Amino acid sequence: MKNIYIIGVGLIGGSIAKDVKHLNPEISIYGIDTNEAHLEKAIKLGVIDFKAEWNDLKQADSVILSIPVDAAVELLPKVLDVVGDDTLVMESGSTKVEICKAVENHSKRRNFLATHPIAGTEFSGPEAALLGLFKGKTNIICEIEKTAFKLQERALTIFKIMGMRIRYMNPEAHDKHIAYVSHLSHISSFMLGKTVIEKEKNERDIFDMAGSGFASTVRLAKSSPDMWTPIFKQNKTNVIETLEEYIQNLKAFKTHLENDNFDKIHNEMANTNHIKEILNGIA
Repeated sequence: MKNIYIIGVGLIGGSIAKDVKHLNPEISIYGIDTNEAHLEKAIKLGVIDFKAEWNDLKQADSVILSIPVDAAVELLPKVLDVVGDDTLVMESGSTKVEICKAVENHSKRRNFLATHPIAGTEFSGPEAALLGLFKGKTNIICEIEKTAFKLQERALTIFKIMGMRIRYMNPEAHDKHIAYVSHLSHISSFMLGKTVIEKEKNERDIFDMAGSGFASTVRLAKSSPDMWTPIFKQNKTNVIETLEEYIQNLKAFKTHLENDNFDKIHNEMANTNHIKEILNGIA
């Protein structure tokens, strides 16, 4: 493998580029982005080696799309139209059903591998790219049986370089489960931030009292709306289902408070403490 083309040189695409280049300096990393300033910054920071044009994809050994999922649905078939017969094409977004449907009948479907490396921060752009971001993290692969075997092997080589664990899942299961562990978390953070901002209009000192608990809980509210709005749109059904369950739990907690049922509140929090053991087990 001599070259990798990254479409979208932000946090995820840039971090992939850094990992691959760090451990395989002989590989050339090319960047394509609609934001020219991102490309200039990515080169200045050493995230990519060269800027590239659309037609250059014909020369690619591997192409990685790291762009908002709505753009990926539109662009992915066009990428497959351009690349060679032996080119691996991957996409790294947080939804998979619509992505996989977009190319299910494409003549080069065998060139595509649907992936979701579960890692990131609340920051965006090439300056947010981090070396080692994916080390020890999980990468979910969907419909691997539809990808040519030799291209599967090429992809697994890249993931090994990044130090990722692999899990296999169908797109429907992926989107359902990720709605709970990722999408709901972001909604909760955005809405907590919204609630506090609205309250702060009348109580100017509210942020002076904000501690580390608030900061860590609202961290995801700094994430890009341009990235997350399409995710919520594509995974609308699953997100609504998770929200309904979450809202019911919030209503129950409120009822316990209204009824001075603090034993119940204590028991629910104690039971939920079990999540420490769950998270320690997957760390």
